[in-house]
Amino acid sequence: MKSKIKWAALGGLVLSFTSLLVHLFLARTSADLVQYTAITVFTEDLTPTLATRKGPGFRKLWGNVKSLEPLHPYPNPRSTYPVAVEQNNGFIYAKISGSFEKIRNSIVDLVAISRLLNATLVIPEIQESARSKGISSKFKSFSYLFNEDQFIAALANDVTIVKSLPPILREARRRKEYQIFKPKSSASLKFYTSEVLPRLKKAKVIGLILTDGGCLQSVLPPSMAEYQRLRCRASFHALQFRPEIEALGKLMVERLRASGQPYLAYHPGLKRDALAYHGCAEIFQDVHTELIQYRRAQMIKQGIISEELSVDSHARKRNGSCPLMPEEVGILLRAMGYPPRTRIYLAGSETFGGQRVMIPLRAMYTNLVDRTSLCSKQELANLVGPETPLTLDPYQLIPVKSANQLKEEWDKAGPRPRPLPPPPDRPIYRHEKEGWYGWIAEKDMEPEPSPNDQREQAHRLLWDALDYIVSVDAEVFFPGFDNDGSGPDFASLVMGHRLYEMASARTFRPNRKYLAELFNNTVDHLYYPPRNWTVSVREHLNKSLAEEGLWQESNLSKTMFFLSHPIPECSCSTVKATDIVHSGKNNNLHLLFEGQDECPKWMRQLRTQETNADEVDSQEDETDLDGQLESERYNGTDAIPSLEQDEEMDPDD
Repeated sequence: MKSKIKWAALGGLVLSFTSLLVHLFLARTSADLVQYTAITVFTEDLTPTLATRKGPGFRKLWGNVKSLEPLHPYPNPRSTYPVAVEQNNGFIYAKISGSFEKIRNSIVDLVAISRLLNATLVIPEIQESARSKGISSKFKSFSYLFNEDQFIAALANDVTIVKSLPPILREARRRKEYQIFKPKSSASLKFYTSEVLPRLKKAKVIGLILTDGGCLQSVLPPSMAEYQRLRCRASFHALQFRPEIEALGKLMVERLRASGQPYLAYHPGLKRDALAYHGCAEIFQDVHTELIQYRRAQMIKQGIISEELSVDSHARKRNGSCPLMPEEVGILLRAMGYPPRTRIYLAGSETFGGQRVMIPLRAMYTNLVDRTSLCSKQELANLVGPETPLTLDPYQLIPVKSANQLKEEWDKAGPRPRPLPPPPDRPIYRHEKEGWYGWIAEKDMEPEPSPNDQREQAHRLLWDALDYIVSVDAEVFFPGFDNDGSGPDFASLVMGHRLYEMASARTFRPNRKYLAELFNNTVDHLYYPPRNWTVSVREHLNKSLAEEGLWQESNLSKTMFFLSHPIPECSCSTVKATDIVHSGKNNNLHLLFEGQDECPKWMRQLRTQETNADEVDSQEDETDLDGQLESERYNGTDAIPSLEQDEEMDPDD
């Protein structure tokens, strides 16, 4: 009997052990599938039917802006434009450093400069993705992000581009025998024609080091319009990402549009450098405020900022200089009528403040996703490529004092009575030391980037590229912050690309100063604001989609960043400006189309066919905003829940 019990117990142990092994195996093999929860479990979106898509409620949230539909991309040369020749003044070799948007703008400016100086452009070297950063050996600098062959072929009629310098000039570069320039993004045409060109003709090669996000002034004289169109061809056609990035980006768009759903892309713009530059430290708390102030002090020391270290961040926010916080963006979207189950893609490789600042927005919009929830770990790893593992810094514990050392300190501590010795120091755990802000608790100076940090900077270029693809293709784009003319930034780059490729797509261009006043007026009732507040928000954001928002963007951003507003140089209109004047439409629309070239005949014919096909849909319900608010409250399945009606929002949240 005892032997039978032993055998039964042994069998139970074997089965338990086998079950454990099977469980561990399944958990290991299915780990990557956990990343796909956001794809298959978007909380009941209520898939829009054809009737819903044609309804006025759907069009008001997702439909194109009718007044901007005549604008079309047209970057082709409009005048005599000779083909680039190999016999020219020499070679331009450049090294570029900076963030994703700075790199992209610098490359575009390099193409224009090469054309201006009649020089051959060598594929520029991107410092953040150099081999020295420990990235995959499968890629090399420029090709880490972009498609080299596409870049060369697309600009063959404009600029001669080669992958490397000739051997003789390569040796001269190693010996530093040619002139090196470090131009600013505001460098003028005269600087290149009077200072750079003579050196180029003499040495047959010059070097450029670009750290300012560009190397040529944004606005060029009207006679240089062809160079502006060259910028558009370089940015929007020649600069294509490598095939792996393009494929994964398109796959993310497909997953977001599963079940026929539209989606909204949101870029918070919460970057440490931007917050430090504009003095927005006090809108955060604790360690984040210290980190922003430390970076601001560095910028003052480097001469980037000429202001004081401590400024009134709340006054800066009221002035529109600081980003909209995610909570504020969520309230604005609810005021516009976007329902709680709207699919929102969170763009941006860096969100300063981490997931904590996103909690209010996630509470309002449960279908908020980013690249980590749309892609598996394996898909992201394939994009990065094989990399050599880096050794982590050894974890150093606080040295423990021996009993003799403690007794010796006690004996030397002076006459009694004495207070008890302090308790032992709290141990510092590994996750605290490895955090990107962990140094602030131990040191007064920020340490130099470690190999892991440098590799992470290269990875951020890939994440920004994915976010760029998803943001440009989105039905709606909402920027939490753009630099308003302070230089290149991600949101402005996306807004300019959307304006160029499809001007009528819904791209919000909020006036943060005006919105700050609105928020201050209802600070005690943010989640249940008065009805006239909701009307004011809708009026402002709807205007920002159309000509009023475009004029604001043109006046603020184009002077410093051409790619944020590449019209009228890179677009054409299917209607004449004189026709708009005679039609009696508003003056802003007339000013917008003034200076636009007329589109070619084939493009106008195509536009006429599309207009006839959509004649029925164009009879959109143009009731006023008060009527819209009432209809949303009582309408049936097509209704968009209003802010006052939503029961999910707690006024004491």
